[in-house]
Amino acid sequence: PTECFLSQPEEKQESTVKAKKRKKKKISDVLQKSAPKPGVPADLQNLLSQHFGENRSVIEIEELKLPDSCFLPANDLSHSFSSYLKEICPKWAKLRRNHKEKKSVVMLVLCSSALRSLELIKSMTTFKGDCKVLKLFAKHIKIKEQINMLEKGVFHIGVGTPGRVKALVEQDGLCLNSTKYMILDWNWRDQKLRRMMDIPEV
Repeated sequence: PTECFLSQPEEKQESTVKAKKRKKKKISDVLQKSAPKPGVPADLQNLLSQHFGENRSVIEIEELKLPDSCFLPANDLSHSFSSYLKEICPKWAKLRRNHKEKKSVVMLVLCSSALRSLELIKSMTTFKGDCKVLKLFAKHIKIKEQINMLEKGVFHIGVGTPGRVKALVEQDGLCLNSTKYMILDWNWRDQKLRRMMDIPEV
């Protein structure tokens, strides 16, 4: 009888340990509960200072600080992508007409994946009109092809991923001198519920 009595509590302990293991929260569970809120300039400024803070001097960090005047008003989540672009860029037709430079875009949109880039290109149809949009991501498109396209034609909007845009700039395929607007796809989350800024590589 004593043996039976001793073995019963041990079994209970094992089952409680298993239950505890199952209840362990994943990052995606935590993110799921947090409601999306519009990004503000301070969010990006804080991220930059956190990222570069360890390996830059105080003066270099000061130079990285962007004044609020550099920022467009953020999407308050009540806008569609096209209506937001119309609000921040009311003189788009004029800008588009005046843009004649090759190897550059007037507006650069950065998002976390190729699929998301395609989604955004589709959703800006009413805004872009007949202007040329260039896909700047790595999926199924070689970097040399994109460099050739930029050299040969005039493009108004570039939509792509940070990695590919960085590679194009470094290889002198994309020039940012005539870029007037840079849009960050701040609130969108992927399948793992990560925003673009939650991905370490970005």
